[in-house]
Amino acid sequence: MQLQDDPKVDFTAQCYALLKQIPAGRVTSYKALAKALNCKAYRAVGSAMAKNKDLINTPCHRVVKSNGQVGEYALGSEEKVALLEKEGVKIIDKKVQDFDDLLFRFDT
Repeated sequence: MQLQDDPKVDFTAQCYALLKQIPAGRVTSYKALAKALNCKAYRAVGSAMAKNKDLINTPCHRVVKSNGQVGEYALGSEEKVALLEKEGVKIIDKKVQDFDDLLFRFDT
């Protein structure tokens, strides 16, 4: 998915549209989301996740750092860990185990 030039479809909405493709039990990274949008705006992706007002339907808890560390979450990192573990993602010391196997790739 490339960034759309349509001003009606802003960056945050594009991030959320991609995020909704990630199934429970899988994760992506801020970097992977940015790459899928054909940009390197990793921090902007993080900002978009922080702005998320619909945590149920837009599962930003599935976005982690590119090294597998859980990172921040609006409801706290402990809640993020709990949500990921409920979906079957194994977390040890706030790091996703088997990260490469669980990483959702948008380009495949």
